[in-house]
Amino acid sequence: MKVLLISANTEHLNIPPIAIGLGCVAEAARRSGHDVIMTDLLVQDNYHQVIKEAIKGFKPEVIGISVRNIDDQIREQTRFLLAYVKNVIAACKKFSSAPIVLGGAGYSIFPQKTLIYLGAEMGIQGEGEQAFPILLEKLRKGSDLSNVPGLYLFNKGRQGKRTFIKDLDNILLPEPDVWPVSVLKNRQIPIPVQTRRGCPMKCSYCSTPAIEGILIRKRSPELVAKWIARWVDAGCSQFFFVDNTFNLPSSYAEALCDQLISLKLDIKWDCILYPKNVDEKLVSLMARAGCKNVSLGFESGSENILNIMNKKFTPDEIREASYLLAKNDIRQMGFLLLGGPGETRETVQQSLDFVDAMKPDSLKVTVGIRIYPDTPLSKYAAEKGVIAPYDDLLFPTFYLEKELENWLPKTVAKFMAKRPWVET
Repeated sequence: MKVLLISANTEHLNIPPIAIGLGCVAEAARRSGHDVIMTDLLVQDNYHQVIKEAIKGFKPEVIGISVRNIDDQIREQTRFLLAYVKNVIAACKKFSSAPIVLGGAGYSIFPQKTLIYLGAEMGIQGEGEQAFPILLEKLRKGSDLSNVPGLYLFNKGRQGKRTFIKDLDNILLPEPDVWPVSVLKNRQIPIPVQTRRGCPMKCSYCSTPAIEGILIRKRSPELVAKWIARWVDAGCSQFFFVDNTFNLPSSYAEALCDQLISLKLDIKWDCILYPKNVDEKLVSLMARAGCKNVSLGFESGSENILNIMNKKFTPDEIREASYLLAKNDIRQMGFLLLGGPGETRETVQQSLDFVDAMKPDSLKVTVGIRIYPDTPLSKYAAEKGVIAPYDDLLFPTFYLEKELENWLPKTVAKFMAKRPWVET
């Protein structure tokens, strides 16, 4: 079948990412014998014209659209990003009668509600590398769509039980020729690398379990390193490891760095580091392998708040990780997530004093926590009357301790005014 895949994300949100998940789906569909082209709206100025030209020139039989973000997760003047995706779908429907299949991280959190809001025919929750080729084959044959893993149909709900791919080495990473030339030429956009899926940490507010599950599944470090080498051969040198926790497990991270070092690749890369089990050996290997920037998601400088968030690290461990990164010339962006359950003026001040003393290279401060379904935070918010028990939470809702509603935004603004390295 002729398949047009569209990444509808246009948000940079810290680092401008191209759609690694959609790339994997494209590679899987290609290897299953389908004719696939992909466009990434992140690098396009006029989505309407791009979609028109792609559809008129290619005449797809199926259109897949990746939904990465539901909103920008900013409490003040929140932008609901699905409104833009709705326009993208309208453009597709204007020029084609092909069925539209949704997927992506944002879609997977709210599969049925997103499907209804956007008006697409169907969507796949979770990992599409197995499910999408199955769906394409059934559509080609005109067969019954029941039992397609993770498939939702408009107004009909889930058809097949969602599954998780156990061995990621069986799923091919996308090769450079999957993406449009416009993406590869844009050197401001790092190539995303996903070495692991799943996170067992169970932070109180996090949506990752809904997207990837809680079991860590890993690709072979050798295969990942050789894949990166092929992108280097294609002229790319900037990479971003999108794994939620690059150093979990740390033994895997070390093995991956060893592989990159052994190939002597001239690359620079960023990653997301969990502030526990970060030692001199790991950070030194990361630096030698090309790591230049780290997102250090510590969220709070208060041990009490860290416990409430179900973080497995302490302020002392954050300080140690920060020290080792600075020692090895790896820049660090810190993150504060203020206003959640148990937050007080005292714990906020502890966090602000903490980052002032630590002095990361940059800091992002978020006031209020986006509430996602089926998280401990959503259950707590319902108990406190912040949300209704039946609220589907598709439209952004935030938790902010009532006593801090007026004080916290002003305090953060005052803090930021004297520190140009802080942003919201």
